[in-house]
Amino acid sequence: MNALTFRALRMLAHGDFRSGEAMARALGVSRASIWNALQALDEIGIEVFRVRGRGYRLSEPLTLLDPQAIELALGCVASYFNLEVLDRVDSTNTLLMQRAAAGTASGTVVAAEWQTQGRGRRGREWHALPGATLTFSLLWRFAQGAGFLAGLSLAVGLAIARAIARCGVQDGGLKWPNDVIWRGRKLGGVLIEMHGDMLGPSAAVIGIGLNCRMPRSLLGRIDQPVVDLATAAKANVDRNAVLASVLRELHPVLTAFAKEGFAPLRTEWQRCHLYHGKVVEVIMPDGGVVNGTVQGVADDGALLLTTGAGTLRLHSGDVSLRATTPAPVSA
Repeated sequence: MNALTFRALRMLAHGDFRSGEAMARALGVSRASIWNALQALDEIGIEVFRVRGRGYRLSEPLTLLDPQAIELALGCVASYFNLEVLDRVDSTNTLLMQRAAAGTASGTVVAAEWQTQGRGRRGREWHALPGATLTFSLLWRFAQGAGFLAGLSLAVGLAIARAIARCGVQDGGLKWPNDVIWRGRKLGGVLIEMHGDMLGPSAAVIGIGLNCRMPRSLLGRIDQPVVDLATAAKANVDRNAVLASVLRELHPVLTAFAKEGFAPLRTEWQRCHLYHGKVVEVIMPDGGVVNGTVQGVADDGALLLTTGAGTLRLHSGDVSLRATTPAPVSA
C-alpha cells in the first residue's frame, strides 16, 4: 500500500459512498489513479464496493488510528507517552530498536496501520490489516540489566488482560509466556526485544498485537485458532480506545516492575493463566517434548512444570506450550 492508497482509505473509512471524481479532485490526482489505489485495497483483503453513478464505498466502516483521539482517551497518563502513528512501516519493533540505540526516550510509542514485516514470537509472521488489528511497540527504559527483566512479557500480558476486561471482554486469559487467549483462541500476543548492557541500564521494546475486528480475508491467512475483540466483547471496538486502555494499564505495571520485578504481580498473573494446573506438553527448541502439570510460575516468570523427574523451570522464549487437555474458558 502506498501513500495515495492510505489517503483514499481514510476518505472511505466512515463507510459512505464517495465518487471517484470527488476523491480525485480532493487528492489532486486522476480518476485512474484513484481506481488503482482502491484496487490495491482489494488485493490485500479490504473489500471496496463500486456502484455506477454513486462511486466507491467500503464493505464496512473502519476505525483508523487517530493520535488526538488516543491522547484524549489516555487522560492523565498522556504525558508519560510520546505517541507516533504511522500508515506503514516494516516493523514497529525494528524501528523502535533502532531508535532505542540512538537514545530515544522511554515511553515512546509507535503504532502502525500496516506492517510489511510484522513479527511474532520465534520469528513467526504476525498477520495484520489496516483497521482490523492493532499493532504497536512501546520503548521502556530500566536502570537494571537484562537479567532483571525476566518475567517482563508476563507483566505486559497482565496489563493487556486488565485492559481488555475494561473493554468488555469476559473469559479472557493468558497463556505462558506471551499469548492473550479467549475461549481457546488467540486474541493477541507480545514480543519483547532488549537493548543495553547486561548489568544495566537496559531498554525493552515491547511489541503488542491485538486482533480487533478481523474480516474473513484475514482469518483465512492464519493457521491457528484466532478471535477478535469485537467477537469476545460482543460489540464494536474502537481501536483508539483499545490502544489507550492498554497504555493506561501498562504505565502502572511497568512502573511497579521497574522497582520490584515480576514477583509482586505473580499471584494475579497466575489467576489469569488458563493453563494453571493443567497437564501440558512443552515443545523444546530442539524439538524434544516434555510432559507435565503446570504448577505455576516463579518470581522471575519461569514456568514451573511438575514431571515424573521433579519440577522443571522453563524460561520465556525457550519453549512452546500446548495443552494436552482442553484449556478452560475462563481464568
